Amino acid sequence: METEKLNGYLKEDHRAHILEARERLAPVLKNTSLIYSDFFSSEYGCDVYIKPENLQTTGSFKIRGAYNKICSLTEEEKAHGVICSSAGNHAQGVAYSAQKKGIKAVIVMPSITPLVKVEATRAYGAEVVLHGDVYDDAYGKAVRLSEEKGYTFVHPFDDYQVLCGQGTIGLEILDELSDVDEILVPVGGGGLLSGIAAGVKAANPRVKVVGVEPIGAMSMKVSLDEGQIARLSEVKTIAEGVAVRQVGELTFALCKEYVDEMVTVSEKDIMESVLMLLDKHKLIAEAAGVVTLAALKKRAKPGKKIVCLVSGGNIDVVTISSIINQGLITRGRIMCFTVDLPDKPGQLLKVASLLADCGANVIGLEHNQFKATDRYSNKVQLEVTAETNGQQHINQITEILEDNGFLINRVY
Repeated sequence: METEKLNGYLKEDHRAHILEARERLAPVLKNTSLIYSDFFSSEYGCDVYIKPENLQTTGSFKIRGAYNKICSLTEEEKAHGVICSSAGNHAQGVAYSAQKKGIKAVIVMPSITPLVKVEATRAYGAEVVLHGDVYDDAYGKAVRLSEEKGYTFVHPFDDYQVLCGQGTIGLEILDELSDVDEILVPVGGGGLLSGIAAGVKAANPRVKVVGVEPIGAMSMKVSLDEGQIARLSEVKTIAEGVAVRQVGELTFALCKEYVDEMVTVSEKDIMESVLMLLDKHKLIAEAAGVVTLAALKKRAKPGKKIVCLVSGGNIDVVTISSIINQGLITRGRIMCFTVDLPDKPGQLLKVASLLADCGANVIGLEHNQFKATDRYSNKVQLEVTAETNGQQHINQITEILEDNGFLINRVY
């Protein structure tokens, strides 16, 4: 982005533009009112509220920026249509917005995009072009088509109208909870964070705005720490919606100006948060959407009022099944162990009885003499998977088994 243009955006009245965006978005947005979380508040000793954008139209916050951008186009630009590159929420946001405004939309997706996402985008009336094996290939194709066909390119984050659309979330939060202390925001390319931060700081500078990234994709944190935009050599996270190697020029500049802090979270804590949100609130969210809940371990303090933005809920059933299983392990709700038993009658029954006495529900059992650590020691290996009730319960089970002569090896 040209320096003069960038500086021009930085001098804009951000709150005024976000208020304009709010008016434009009124006909298409769902009301995602704050949810007070008894569970997370009790877990972390502060007042935790959830902003459930996973319940938003198209299943994520992306509709806000896409619709605001498309509404701001000139009649000539609308006549030519729009294009974007995305394999996720941005694709559906642009497709839906274009359909609502009656204009042509072309979405370029990597050829490896799951069919369910391709069909979901087509269902909103967009033309889908599959190109390349990675996002960068799709992005290059979209830029070329934009130049050749005259389409307006709708960037997923590094666009002023897009980030102003996302910024409407911040004003909604302040309207509902004027005395909020801190707003936690997921960060990918920075459009959501920069928009919310610019709007919130203009309305109430006292409120802290904190960005949250996975440890394996902390492009904004590294950039802010270094004072310049950095490109990560790789990103590795289950939170694919925020897996961005390089943040935007405009988003970086705004975050540098308005964001208070950046926090990173582990994959383990992300998966645990997906499970806890589903278990305690019956809300389904994608991994990228719950990084803010994962950050509570680092941000919670007694007396604090914290809003966690859950940014999206578009997750496939196979992925959510895997994440739930990992979350159960992390929370100590499932344990698996092996133990070598003397190869004589009654040993399996004894282990089962001890587990029953501890209140552990056995859900998997393998009794195999060919898996003993020492085949010539007249022992047989038993592998047990059991439902448990937290780490304290697991410790109790382990202690009772060992007191009765069974030395176990934890698998997970």
